[in-house]
Amino acid sequence: MSKTSLPHVDVAGVERLIAQNRNIVIHEGHALDLTTWINRHPGGRLAILHMVGRDATDEMNIYHSSRTLLCMKQFRIGRIHEPWTNLDPPIRSPDFYTKEALRKQEAKNGDKESLERKRRSRTSVDLSSVGLLLHNTMASRAAVVLHKKLNQTPCTRRAIPIVGVDVESQHPQSTPIVSTPTVPPTIDGSDQAAATAARERYAAELEQKEIEDGLRDNPSVDPETQRAITLEYRALHQRVKDEGLYTCRFDEYGKESIRYAILFAAFLYLLHIGWYLTSAIALGLFWQQIMFVAHDAAHCGITSNFVADTLIGAFVADFCCGLSIGWWKSSHNVHHLITNDPVHDPDLQNVPLFSNSPTFMKSVLSTFYNFRFVWDGAADFLVPYQKYTYYPVMALARFNLYMLSWLHLVSPRAAQLGAAWWTRPVEIAFMACYWYIFGYCLVWSTLPTWPIRVAFVILSHAVTIILHVQITLSHWGMPTSDLGPTESFPQRQLRTTMDVDCPAWLDFLHGGLQFQAVHHLFPRVPRHNLRQVQSLVRDFCEKTELRYQCYGFVEGNKVVLSRLEEVAKMVTTLVDCQKHMIETGESGLH
Repeated sequence: MSKTSLPHVDVAGVERLIAQNRNIVIHEGHALDLTTWINRHPGGRLAILHMVGRDATDEMNIYHSSRTLLCMKQFRIGRIHEPWTNLDPPIRSPDFYTKEALRKQEAKNGDKESLERKRRSRTSVDLSSVGLLLHNTMASRAAVVLHKKLNQTPCTRRAIPIVGVDVESQHPQSTPIVSTPTVPPTIDGSDQAAATAARERYAAELEQKEIEDGLRDNPSVDPETQRAITLEYRALHQRVKDEGLYTCRFDEYGKESIRYAILFAAFLYLLHIGWYLTSAIALGLFWQQIMFVAHDAAHCGITSNFVADTLIGAFVADFCCGLSIGWWKSSHNVHHLITNDPVHDPDLQNVPLFSNSPTFMKSVLSTFYNFRFVWDGAADFLVPYQKYTYYPVMALARFNLYMLSWLHLVSPRAAQLGAAWWTRPVEIAFMACYWYIFGYCLVWSTLPTWPIRVAFVILSHAVTIILHVQITLSHWGMPTSDLGPTESFPQRQLRTTMDVDCPAWLDFLHGGLQFQAVHHLFPRVPRHNLRQVQSLVRDFCEKTELRYQCYGFVEGNKVVLSRLEEVAKMVTTLVDCQKHMIETGESGLH
């Protein structure tokens, strides 16, 4: 179909198609139907699902080569009237997975059972409405008492400002809550539900406070302002391309290869002479340094060829380090698109160990894992101490990555990279080689005693804390609020990401991850060019009045620890007030 023969598609038309389970994405003034492509997308299904109903022009252009973008024309179904008004993708609906499961089951069972299920569903909806009314009644009673106690003793010593929130719409209210709603008597057997409802209402009020802070501290999210920012960003992107900053400097990888070889040779020599624990340190430093190459390859930032970069990434991550590059890409792609969103960004979902957002107190359902991170007694106990457990856990984080890597490879998600069907067997083979060499040949056969084996494994993995702190440093201290569908891609990336300031001679230690804000704006730019792009981004931020957040390494650590402490105080305040309510019996929270 030629460009001139394409019909015009309006918002209502796109909404109808989406309601029919069509994956419609807007790109450069055209509506694309990616329904038939979604299971073959090398970047995974979620990368598309999060863009449904949205103008994904910037996201698609920065993630794909010009050759790939040409292929997008075959999916065009119509022209849209610009500027486009973004819709909320269905995947961001709280009941997305419920609807998805029901739809698949209906398709499987046939028309007859489908009709019967729909009949039952209507009944369930009616019953659910009754349950929702009961839930909201208990929520109102518990939240009112909690709000009262947060402004009285004994909780005022850690009181946090609370503002009103419209729970159903999740949009700011014009005025805060100032009156106590009329509530019926407490319902027998509702104590736990009331406690949960109060906690969720408290979390929603804290979320609203962060949204208001975000709206106040950043450019307006009105369409006109965001459109101007987007146009400036596209001009910046063109300048990055014109100045050749997408061209990889292979000589820099040649220099780095020498450093990797020296570290690995030091590990082998120290192991040979029996300096086992010193050799463990050298091995840990080798892992920490070489994983930067895997990160580059995962973004096709080395050769710009999908097959070549995937093989490079698999060799470095799976064979040399025992970590799945497929897992990294599947989670990392989503992280880049929905940065710092507690519900959608898997990099933030670490409850009950850590929480950098009050949203987690609502027991969020992760759209990445399709798993509910329940806020329970363990979270109440652990999160208040997260400022102190941060570094010890980061020292052991690599063991968790092993588990996530294998869980990915045995899950259906690993087979969803349709254009790269061969990645799973290649990864399994490489990781099997890693565990044979590291686990059997080194730890079991070479190290002489169990105490040395245990110490070697723990020390070698603890050294990689540098990498894990660096990864979390750029986001865990940044805002997690959602300012709505009108916020532009560049504003969200700069609002939720910070850079780490360091001298050029120290770049090797950070491996390009110190330029995370720049990297989030241009993820395919080779990391050796990011320092040059940084100066362009600074000019862009001055022109658009966006905040470019860049801190020294020590100061950046303080930002993260301060955020962890801030959320910990929120939790402590809630727990203290619940204890007070139990003691006084005012709310029935037992």
